[in-house]
Amino acid sequence: MTYDISTLPARPEDVPTAFAARFNSGDARAVRELYEEQAAFVPESGIPVHGAAGIAAQNAPFIGLGLPITVRPRAVHAAGDIALLIVDWEIGGEVASTATDVARRGPDGYWRYVIDSPFGGARTTDEA
Repeated sequence: MTYDISTLPARPEDVPTAFAARFNSGDARAVRELYEEQAAFVPESGIPVHGAAGIAAQNAPFIGLGLPITVRPRAVHAAGDIALLIVDWEIGGEVASTATDVARRGPDGYWRYVIDSPFGGARTTDEA
């Protein structure tokens, strides 16, 4: 399935595909549009970062690889305007993991990440 990166996902199950399309375009700004303003990104360290600049800094090295990401959603569980996404992903055979993400439908009807935890089994800040 191809995804038009000029649109935002209208269903929670479309969030991973939208992310992959935007990531594979190499357009960091397009990737950032999939996050709420104060979203949290939880890197492998388990120490979350918040907001546009922090999230962009975390995604930049992966986008910078210039390799395509593939995503395979395992489960999408929605309750009203909130959804839990469990997604296996791989970037060009270089790095892979299972994400545990939370998305929310905004007032505009589109879904965006509230919490992006690409290394879903990462250490917690209590373990760091």
